Amino acid sequence: QVQLAESGGGLVQAGGSLRLSCVASGGVFSRLTIGWFRRAPGTEREFVAAITRTSSSSYYSDSVRGRFIVFRDNAKNTTILELHRLKPEETAVYYCAAGTFSLSEERAGRLNDYVYWGQGTQVTVSS
Repeated sequence: QVQLAESGGGLVQAGGSLRLSCVASGGVFSRLTIGWFRRAPGTEREFVAAITRTSSSSYYSDSVRGRFIVFRDNAKNTTILELHRLKPEETAVYYCAAGTFSLSEERAGRLNDYVYWGQGTQVTVSS
C-alpha cells in the first residue's frame, strides 16, 4: 500500500512562491505516475500538474503553466511542486496523488486514474 505525505504548505503573499513536497512510502516509487491536484473551498478538486515515472514528460493545467514546476527524485521517493507568482484565488488544499497508469496529456487530469492520495497541505495566498 502506497502512502503519500505532502508538506511545505503555508501562508504566502500574492506574487510569492512555495515549494511543496510529497514523499511516498510502501511501494516502488519509480513505477508511479505522480499528479498534483488542489481543492479550494466550495469547489471540486482540480488538476494542477503531473509527471511521468521517468520525468520524461510533465503536464500542467492552463492556469498554472509557466508558473508551477513539477519534478521528482526517484532515489528519494519524492516529488516537488514549485509554485511561483501565486494568486489569492489559488488558496487551496494541495494534494499529491499517484497511480500506476501510463501518463499522457489526456489522462493527466483524470482523478480516477490516481489510486493513492495524500492528506493534502494547505496553501493560503493573501492579497
